[in-house]
Amino acid sequence: MGKMKIIGLTGSIGMGKTTAAAAFRAMGIPVHDADATVHALLAVGGGGVDAVGAAFPEALRKDDAGNAYIDRRTLGQIVFGNDALKAKLESILHPMARATGDAFVAEMRGKGHPLVVLDIPLLFEIGGEKRVDITICVTAPPEVQRARVLARDGMTAEKFARILAGQMPDAEKRKRADYIVRTDKGHDDMRRQLEDILRRIRTES
Repeated sequence: MGKMKIIGLTGSIGMGKTTAAAAFRAMGIPVHDADATVHALLAVGGGGVDAVGAAFPEALRKDDAGNAYIDRRTLGQIVFGNDALKAKLESILHPMARATGDAFVAEMRGKGHPLVVLDIPLLFEIGGEKRVDITICVTAPPEVQRARVLARDGMTAEKFARILAGQMPDAEKRKRADYIVRTDKGHDDMRRQLEDILRRIRTES
């Protein structure tokens, strides 16, 4: 068996990355979800609660049992649109999330998996492509992306615009990625694209 290959999966909001990650899991490939890791870091017992709570005390809460956690909605409101505060938060959470991802990769390597996926929304923005062997960007036409995002609970056109402004443009991500997957033609079509990419990766191994 050759060296395990690490796939970096990315894509802007509403482009179908979560669906692609689920497809990889269904094909038996381990996936590490960076967003889910951050949520866990901020939940009761999470490794980021103390540091984030010290930096952003307004977001610190306690549950009925007195256990501390971070209110992610409040935290988001504090840093949203403020580059300095956002950078401060990322300086705390990104190293923790990266360490968790590295531990996941090491565990999967130990189990003999030939492929593993790191699902990282801001892969290129944080230089995460240096940690992976192959990059895949999911994409869809702007009107499809917009319709998907605006259908989410609590989403507004203004909030969507501000989120987009904080992400690398889709065109730039596609330019940097090794492979591009279109997600606007249905799940079966997307899965066929992923299977084709996996065949090519395995052939090159």
